[in-house]
Amino acid sequence: MTSREQLLATTFVDLADTLVAEFDVMEFLHTLATRSVELLDADAAGIMLADRHGGLHVMASSAEEARLLELYELQSNEGPCLDCYRSGRPVARDNLAAMKSAWPAFTEQLHGLGFQSAQALPMRLRSETIGALNLFRLEAGRLSDADLGIGQAMADVATVGLIQERAIAASELLATQLQTALTSRVQIEQAKGVLAQRSSLPMDQAFQLMRDFARSRGRRLSDVAAQIIEGVLDDEALRKGRHSRLDPPRA
Repeated sequence: MTSREQLLATTFVDLADTLVAEFDVMEFLHTLATRSVELLDADAAGIMLADRHGGLHVMASSAEEARLLELYELQSNEGPCLDCYRSGRPVARDNLAAMKSAWPAFTEQLHGLGFQSAQALPMRLRSETIGALNLFRLEAGRLSDADLGIGQAMADVATVGLIQERAIAASELLATQLQTALTSRVQIEQAKGVLAQRSSLPMDQAFQLMRDFARSRGRRLSDVAAQIIEGVLDDEALRKGRHSRLDPPRA
C-alpha cells in the first residue's frame, strides 16, 4: 500500500469516526479541508456549512487565502460554493472565460490571490445538502475525474458522519453544534490574529501552531484559542508544548 493509499484509508476512518463523547466539529472540518489538499490535486480547500436557517458560513480552510475567498463569495453572493450548495451538485467551469461569465467578481478575486481555478463539491446526503467543499488550484482546469470521485466520497462520508451524529444524539444536535462551532470560529480567528501579531508569524503559521498544540495535548481548538486571547498561552509556550503530552487536557 502506498503512502497516499494509507492516508486515504486513514482519512475515511477519521471522517467516519464521529460517534465519540468529545466530538469536535471544528477539528473534524479542518481535517476534511487539509486532507483534501493532501490527497487531491488542489492547492487550498475551504468548507461552508449551513446554519438552521439555511445561511452559509465559512467554517474551515486549509489556508488563509481559501478563507478569504470563501468570505468574498458570501459577501458578493457569487461563486462555486454558493451555486453548489443551492443546487446540491458539483460545480465547476471548463475555462477562464466560462468562470468569468459565471462569477466575474469572484474570478477576479481568485486571480488576485494567485489561483487559476475553483470548483465545489456538495456535502450532501440524498436530498439534504448541509454545505459545500471548495477546492482551489494554482493551475487552470478542473480536477481529474479520479480526484473528483475521491473528493466527493470524502465530502459524502463527512456529511454522513455529521448527520449520523446528530440523529443518534438528538434531532437538533447538529444545529446546536454548528452554532457552537460558529462561536468557536470567531474565537479561533481572533486568537489567530492575536498570535500572529504577538509572534510576527503569518496567519497560516499562527493557526498551524495553535492546531498542532491542541492536537498534541488532546485539547479543543477553541479552548486553546481562549487561552491565547487571555494571554495564558504565547507562541513560545505553544512551540514547547506541541510535542509534549506531559500536561493533562484542560477540563
